[in-house]
Amino acid sequence: MKSFVPDPARTTDLRRALGQFGTGVALITAETDAGPLGMTANSFSSVSLDPPLVLWSAARSSKRHDAFAAASAFCIHVLSAEQMPLAKHFAAQGHDFSPYLWDSGPNGAPTLHGCLAIFHCNAYAVHAAGDHSIILGQITSAAIQPEESDGLLFKRGRFGRFTPDQ
Repeated sequence: MKSFVPDPARTTDLRRALGQFGTGVALITAETDAGPLGMTANSFSSVSLDPPLVLWSAARSSKRHDAFAAASAFCIHVLSAEQMPLAKHFAAQGHDFSPYLWDSGPNGAPTLHGCLAIFHCNAYAVHAAGDHSIILGQITSAAIQPEESDGLLFKRGRFGRFTPDQ
């Protein structure tokens, strides 16, 4: 095992170490003054059941950061393994929703079709955290896909799917 002390000169080593932890992939959407906006994230996590709170983190260097940090509501979409093109699309840019079916959700945020689960949230708090902001949302409405499907995962800089041991 290679040990190191994280510092600005060792960001590649830190990214590789953090990449050992596989995560799910989510798409966050919000309605902004410039129209619908989306961002792919692997930082989604549940926080509390009472009240129902979730969080995700946005890089402060992202051109989309300020719009999401200021949004009064947003929607978190848990993506299926078949939605890798959707994840890659919104990782690269955030304004073009034309290739995908979507509706305006109960809180006004764009809601894409075919996701494993969706969480409509009102903004609860935004906290500065180094080079990211932690964005907390209070879930006001949720939905889950009735049939089972593999979730899209991200590990070591690559997308994939979970394969259970039998």
